[in-house]
Amino acid sequence: MIGIVAVSHSARLGEAALELALQMVQGPAVRVRVAAGAGLDGDGVPVLGTDAVAVAAAIDELAADCEGVLVLMDLGSAVLSAELALELRASDVPVRLAPAPFVEGLLAAVVSAAAGSDLDAVASEATSALGAKTGQLGVPENAAPAPDSATDSSDAASSSTVEDAGEALVRRVRVRNPQGLHARPAALIAEASAGAEVRLRRLPDGPDASAASLSRLLILGARQGDEIELTVRGAQAATVAERLSALFDDGFGEGTDAAAPAPAPAAPTEGSAAVEDAPVTIASGAVLRGRGVSPGRVAAPVVHLAPAVAEPDADTVIAVEERDAEVSAIEWAAVAVADQLRTRTAQATGEARAILDASRLLASDPELVSEATALVRAKGRSAARAVWETGLAHEKGLTALGGRMAERAADIRDVRDRIIAEILQVDMPGVPEREEPFVLVATDLSPADTATLGEGRCVGLVTEQGGPTSHTAIIARSLGLPAVVGVAGAVGIPVGATLLVDGGRGTVEVDPPESRVAEAAAAATAVDFDGTGRLADGHRVALLANVGGAADAVNAAAARAEGVGLFRTEFCFLDRADAPSVEEQTAAYRGVLAAFPGRKVVVRTLDAGSDKPLPFANADHEDNPALGVRGLRIARRRPQLLDDQLRALARAAEAESAQVDVMAPMVATVEEAREFAERARAAGIERVGIMIETPSAALLAAELFEVVDFVSLGTNDLAQYTLAADRLLSDLGDLNDPWQPAVLRLIGIVGEAGRAAGKSVGVCGEAASDPALAPVLVGLGATSLSMTPRSLGRVAEALSVVSEEDCRRAAEAVLGARTVDEARAVARTGETHAELL
Repeated sequence: MIGIVAVSHSARLGEAALELALQMVQGPAVRVRVAAGAGLDGDGVPVLGTDAVAVAAAIDELAADCEGVLVLMDLGSAVLSAELALELRASDVPVRLAPAPFVEGLLAAVVSAAAGSDLDAVASEATSALGAKTGQLGVPENAAPAPDSATDSSDAASSSTVEDAGEALVRRVRVRNPQGLHARPAALIAEASAGAEVRLRRLPDGPDASAASLSRLLILGARQGDEIELTVRGAQAATVAERLSALFDDGFGEGTDAAAPAPAPAAPTEGSAAVEDAPVTIASGAVLRGRGVSPGRVAAPVVHLAPAVAEPDADTVIAVEERDAEVSAIEWAAVAVADQLRTRTAQATGEARAILDASRLLASDPELVSEATALVRAKGRSAARAVWETGLAHEKGLTALGGRMAERAADIRDVRDRIIAEILQVDMPGVPEREEPFVLVATDLSPADTATLGEGRCVGLVTEQGGPTSHTAIIARSLGLPAVVGVAGAVGIPVGATLLVDGGRGTVEVDPPESRVAEAAAAATAVDFDGTGRLADGHRVALLANVGGAADAVNAAAARAEGVGLFRTEFCFLDRADAPSVEEQTAAYRGVLAAFPGRKVVVRTLDAGSDKPLPFANADHEDNPALGVRGLRIARRRPQLLDDQLRALARAAEAESAQVDVMAPMVATVEEAREFAERARAAGIERVGIMIETPSAALLAAELFEVVDFVSLGTNDLAQYTLAADRLLSDLGDLNDPWQPAVLRLIGIVGEAGRAAGKSVGVCGEAASDPALAPVLVGLGATSLSMTPRSLGRVAEALSVVSEEDCRRAAEAVLGARTVDEARAVARTGETHAELL
């Protein structure tokens, strides 16, 4: 193993560069040490400089278990300190000082070392790291190392044909991901090639490169649609060839949709409105519809998000002698922004912390920073303009992927604007500060903005863009802020107008009547929960929490939830190119279980697909993913994913004292339920259940109770499938309402079957958090309700004033309703449809 020492004047720069480089490798950890900065001054502020003694100590530390050490230096005295360190060190391990660009060199060296290369190869990779950038920008050949010379290889007939080329396998593959072979795919190729000698050639007459060389792979310049010839030699050639072909076919986990066409010259710039004309002012009394992504009702005055950073001038050309200063401005600004976000990350909790951490990594992404600096050097762009253009290119790539990845475009814009603001030394736009409560209206929100909403007076969110998996939605739910996204024309709502935001129904009312404002205020009033859900006659109804990870579980326990009714395990799988190991999952699950010792935790197995695709589980394109391979159905293609998860859950349950119930999502038949129950029990799970999300499962509830121990109703999906209305479409928001009579009747069928079988029926969809609907659900047969922790008090209060008989009477009245409005009316009065007439 080769060790690496990164010598930098700035501790922050050294740590950020290392953090970025380590993102490129997924296998065993590479041995890297950072020797950066010259300590702290009297006020504890880091001092810029280098320390030869620290460099020597880093070399000696690595010498214990490394065959050689490569030292990379940023500039000036770092070189002198590295040379002096060779005299000060106590070890005799071979050391090489590399004249490599610091960020690109460190990235290339880490990938090469992770692949098992020797010291000479790692040093060569680091030194040639600028080759891809200079080649792409047309820098003269003497400015960068030339790519490997081409080698002869046989033609291949198709991507599925393997030919015998002496001792080599030759295969043709096609680049399918929209952004081509950039750094991350190149790192995946290098990792997947372990165990064989692999060369890649861009057809028909492009250069070739060794798969072990990150810089050479980037020099290929392969874009979406290009054909690549793989030549694989060695005892494991067939296995490696299959592994590489699968990476290309899957688009390296980035998707395979066609890239978005370049915008026309007249298209609006990023940060401006999505239409060319000024937004139309929305009149008082208007009711706008969108996608409700976080339940609750609130009314408050409108405040608009401050505008984005203005687009930097495109005509400015920086003189050659001044370009180094512009490059330094980009690098320092990226480090400063990453440091700012690191501070915010440390102060955040739960999902907000994870999202801010991802933004912090984006802030000094090796591609964003290196591509921007390349534009300065090669084309004379100003630092701010170079970051703008690079960020825009990255944003287009994400948008082209569609779905969940397209929703990450806002993250790129946020980081881009923060770096530009730092370069220009201007204030960063964001959430305004107000003394009074307000509803924030914006085109979209950045992750950094949404993550800090809990610190201010914002009580609700309305955006024109975004979806149910956007950061706006995720953090709004975690903070308990009512939120509606996808509201066309929202930015036209006048400042100061009062908005009534209903995050459950997806509606936004402009200047509603005072009576409606009073209702919303009453509904939004926080109510403490004493930890026991009961009716007025003492009948117990367990009030549980929905959680997505350990931080959520801690918050739910603090809110005195009686347990967890829905533990969404997707958090462990999202934003990964491959599935987490059993060990990783076990550790993550234990974090949730530990928050509820001796109490119930209902775990839902992986619910990927539809609006939550995963590259290693949902690689194939589906015309209608909501009706495709999602939830439990993934086990048809990837049974090992389910088996590994069940094993991890069994281990976590054994290690903790919580009562662990495990259920499968998207079950439609008795056969599916039986097979899941058998696999779960074989893995060591004692109590096994299923989600009721499809009409077929609801109609088969009596038969399903014969093979499982409990069921839980996912009312969001049950409404979607019952009404045949995609719950991601804001135009159909009125159909995705748990008060729909057809949905309530299906819930009644399940509740009746549960009573007959003497088994529990939980409700874990958004319906459970509606105080008006909670008594109806209990009357229909629900034995527990699971919701966001902020809703526990209001639901408990609603249940505490009704008896079990009241609940049954309300349920019977609702079952006879013909419309949503009628169902709501009879639930309040207990009258039947005939009595209303």
